[in-house]
Amino acid sequence: MASLTLTLSQITSAQRRTLLAAALGWMLDAFDAMLYALVLTHVMRDLGMSKATSGFLYTLTLLASGIGGVLFGFIADRIGRKRALMLSILTYSVCSFASGLSTTVLMLAVFRFILGLGMGGEWNTGATLVAETWPTELRAKALALVQSSWAIGYAFAALVAGIVLHYADWRMVFFVGILPALVTLWIQKGVPESEMWQEHHRMAEESKRVAYAQQKYEHDSFTRIFQPPYVKHTFALLFMNFFGMFAWWGLFTWIPPYLSLPPEQGGRGFSVMGTTTLLLVLNLVGMFPGYATFGWAADYFGRRKSFILYTFLAGLLVPLYAMARSPQALLVLGTVVAFFGTGFFSGSSIIGSEIFPTRVRARALGFTYNGARAMSSVAPWVIGRAGQVKGLSWAFYLCAASFLLAALTATQLPETKGKTLE
Repeated sequence: MASLTLTLSQITSAQRRTLLAAALGWMLDAFDAMLYALVLTHVMRDLGMSKATSGFLYTLTLLASGIGGVLFGFIADRIGRKRALMLSILTYSVCSFASGLSTTVLMLAVFRFILGLGMGGEWNTGATLVAETWPTELRAKALALVQSSWAIGYAFAALVAGIVLHYADWRMVFFVGILPALVTLWIQKGVPESEMWQEHHRMAEESKRVAYAQQKYEHDSFTRIFQPPYVKHTFALLFMNFFGMFAWWGLFTWIPPYLSLPPEQGGRGFSVMGTTTLLLVLNLVGMFPGYATFGWAADYFGRRKSFILYTFLAGLLVPLYAMARSPQALLVLGTVVAFFGTGFFSGSSIIGSEIFPTRVRARALGFTYNGARAMSSVAPWVIGRAGQVKGLSWAFYLCAASFLLAALTATQLPETKGKTLE
């Protein structure tokens, strides 16, 4: 405890600002991304979309996030973590606002696709910035705090959507999504660039002037993650993320409609404010502590065991949630499912940043996290389609199976607890 207190006292103002920037970016990413799910029943009605079509639009967003993650990973390795973070925030903010201008399903699909590019780019740029600036002893906890901000963003989105829908329509909810763009003004002035990236970038520039061979090596270094000793870990992390994300996006994209749709349409018939209240509790009491405590669990049990524990318990709990009928059961079980079913995400940035070296870290995180998000982009469509045919309760069993597959895949990950970044 004394050593931890000493380490905390040595945290600099610059390190705190990088943590805040990454957390705000991820929180507002969740805010803009989840607005769609929160107004989905209204959009379905006004634009005449079926459950399958509605799910497909979210699939497009997630597919774009995979592309954006890899794209912004290259941008972050080229121009710096800070500027890439700002660009990603501007992208998803502007496109969230534009979604409110949509008059056709096609227009909405285009805006949600471009939003997905920025949504995917924010995660790996922010996580890389924190991983490279915080000390080894606190890295897991810092990254877990960044990840936990998603729950705050989701809860904030639920609150805003509930209030705005009470007085206006779904378009106004999307218009509020432009507000995150203001954060980039503070990031530009108040957040420093990663010194580790600056040093490697300077060395790379010098290498280019010294020898063409070294320049070629720097450009081709991304392929190292597909070669020993990284290749097995690359694909283990990719598929662990994929199964976990398929379960998460399939479940949490459809929980808001599931709660608000009438029982004859496979829902639970909650009012707008009733749904908002349940979602606030689910995020603030379930998701947030789930994300935040993973860092402590990873430092105590190890990274790999914590992955397995969280995803396995989520897989066991989802079927119980799907069978629940009373508001009390939905509240309690939903909160516990949210704790384990989202908390494991914190581990992806922790173990990913510790596996890969600095010169490819942002790209590697972009590939393993957002590549998995692109692969899992079919989840909203699959669950929506299954829900249309057999009901959403039955469709959620697919999410449970995917969580269990994530736990199985996590057994192939290395243990990186205590590793110093290269």
